[in-house]
Amino acid sequence: MSSPVKKKTLSKEQILSAVIVLLFYAAVFIAEQIIPSTSMLFTVLKKGATYALVAVSMNLLNGFTGIFSLGQAGFMLIGAYVYAIFTIPLAQRASVYQYYNGGIVQFTLPLFLAMILAGLVAAFFAFLIGLPVLRLKSDYLAVATLGFAEIMRAVFQWDKIGPLTNGSNMLRLFPTFNDFNIRNASGEVTIYLSTLVPLLISGFCIALIVLLINSTFGRALRAIKDDEIAAEAMGIHLSSHKQLAFCISSFFTGVGGAMLAMYQTTVQAKSFTTAMTYEILLIVVIGGIGSVTGSCISSFLFVACSEWWLRFLDQKQMIGNFEVPLLRNGFRLVVFSVIIMIVVLFFRQGIMGTRELPDLFRKRQRDKKKGGLKA
Repeated sequence: MSSPVKKKTLSKEQILSAVIVLLFYAAVFIAEQIIPSTSMLFTVLKKGATYALVAVSMNLLNGFTGIFSLGQAGFMLIGAYVYAIFTIPLAQRASVYQYYNGGIVQFTLPLFLAMILAGLVAAFFAFLIGLPVLRLKSDYLAVATLGFAEIMRAVFQWDKIGPLTNGSNMLRLFPTFNDFNIRNASGEVTIYLSTLVPLLISGFCIALIVLLINSTFGRALRAIKDDEIAAEAMGIHLSSHKQLAFCISSFFTGVGGAMLAMYQTTVQAKSFTTAMTYEILLIVVIGGIGSVTGSCISSFLFVACSEWWLRFLDQKQMIGNFEVPLLRNGFRLVVFSVIIMIVVLFFRQGIMGTRELPDLFRKRQRDKKKGGLKA
């Protein structure tokens, strides 16, 4: 007789982690109805949610598969452009594509369908570029994917495809995060959702990545990272697994690009520079290579420090008649760099290392047990 199959149940730590996430979403919803929408808190949450999704997507490659890719800015550019092109209202296309007779796309897709399409197009480009590029390793792969991102930035500004991309001109007037707000007949906002919905979208995508990481396919990716020769000896097809991981990561990066377009309210290729990729890589390193939770936490901390908490350092400050020295435009970046150096020195494996949120509660329970035994 066959033994009964054991059903997988959630541990107490996982349930507690889920409760914390739900409480976070509830707190954001309540805060959005109380605090003015112009608060920097919501700016940090919106951009942090976008960067968290892209950082986790990058971590899927760098942290769990061992593929060192630096093409995130290119895939975000593709996602942002695809989303913007297919969501600009027909009535507004003449003014947006004023130098290209309204453009060649003369239909509009629903918002969420356009976001999925943005991810699919980014994944398609990843498939094409991955065929030759994934044969390379380490630094050579990083340079190749970085070159791809730069090529995409140049191509999307090419006047020959201007009827599709609007050339070097910006795309605008497409739906943004503010369109998630619920309004009454007179146009007044009754329920604010411009921050909660982006967090929900990002959270849903990250949850899918977590399920993938904990699946059989995810365990195969970890095996490839640990030892490619041993993984291949166990029957894991290296090229197909790497290719699929690269496409999946690029899909969610493309969705992140669509979210960034909604956050910025405009899209222009020249803003998707290599510095954007380095920011995402820095977030992954600070959070911990191999930790989804670390990527999420460091995303919000990175955006909060760079966009909010250290802003006062760029302005002259007076204490009575005494002017505080060094405080001037650009000093914020100096202090921010010093903070990053300190974090890297004292947290060599990042804030979380390879741990996730449930692991923190397991450690606390072990400490309680040890304390009880000593007593």
